[in-house]
Amino acid sequence: MRHWQSFKIISPEELQTMLQQQPALLLIDTLPAEHFNAIHLPGAVNACVYDMTFVNQINTLCRDSGAAIVLYGSSSNSLDSRTAAEKLIADGYSNISVLEGGIDHWRQSGLPLEGDTETAASLTDQYLLEDGSYKVSVPESRIFWIGRNPNSSHYGTVLFSGGNFTLHGSSIQGSLLVDMESIENINLKGDELEQVLITHLKSDDFFYVDVYPGARFDIPSGRLNNQAFPTVPNCELSGMLDLRGRQNHLNIEATVVQGGDGKLHLSSHFELDRTLWGIIYGSGKYYEHLGMHTVFDHISIELLVIAEKS
Repeated sequence: MRHWQSFKIISPEELQTMLQQQPALLLIDTLPAEHFNAIHLPGAVNACVYDMTFVNQINTLCRDSGAAIVLYGSSSNSLDSRTAAEKLIADGYSNISVLEGGIDHWRQSGLPLEGDTETAASLTDQYLLEDGSYKVSVPESRIFWIGRNPNSSHYGTVLFSGGNFTLHGSSIQGSLLVDMESIENINLKGDELEQVLITHLKSDDFFYVDVYPGARFDIPSGRLNNQAFPTVPNCELSGMLDLRGRQNHLNIEATVVQGGDGKLHLSSHFELDRTLWGIIYGSGKYYEHLGMHTVFDHISIELLVIAEKS
């Protein structure tokens, strides 16, 4: 049940007056602890709304369901404090107010803050990617695959043999090299059918590894969107995939972030139509009366690429 109309919206000036007139007012910063420690409103205490224990934390801070509580979050673009208010009202609290515009509005109103504004500015949700050349870390990177038929599915991994990326502004170029000899199955691990499946995948029915031991994805024109939300892809990779001796254009969306160690982390999830690369075993587009040999055309692919600056 939603409780959008069950709490008051107050301005920074109204909150300032309330703090002066009501010494017992409980002011709650609903953001994560690292943000609170960097910067917060004077007199505020922290209870992060993203924590599963948020309501329990408030219960510990205040057992009086009628006590005056004011919640604030980040800005008018975030639902943090409103979500917190809904949770508390659902738990029985009745005197809840929310600071309009959060800490951003308070700051814009010229009202005092405690903490380090420079440190707080570094806690951005925007993608911050450093220009330069990066080399794929083979031990840390891999491809996860899932193949399916009408009755079951199999999944496993394939390893990279190398690769590189170059970032410059909003562009990303590079290549990924795949070791097709490294195909492994996970779901049949230890079963006698495990090796049967691997042998079949490496045969000319599928990836013909004896003749085509590697695959390559060349990316001459990738685009980065550094303003993307942190939970959606911020990168489009456009290039040519050379697989089983055939080349076809491939466009995929990916998420690229940079860790504190400077390494680039690229991840992507997509469906690959294997038949475009001549892998047609079990495909109803090419064969009839397949029965138990039917294999769906699409393979689910998850890329996890870690690259170090070179």
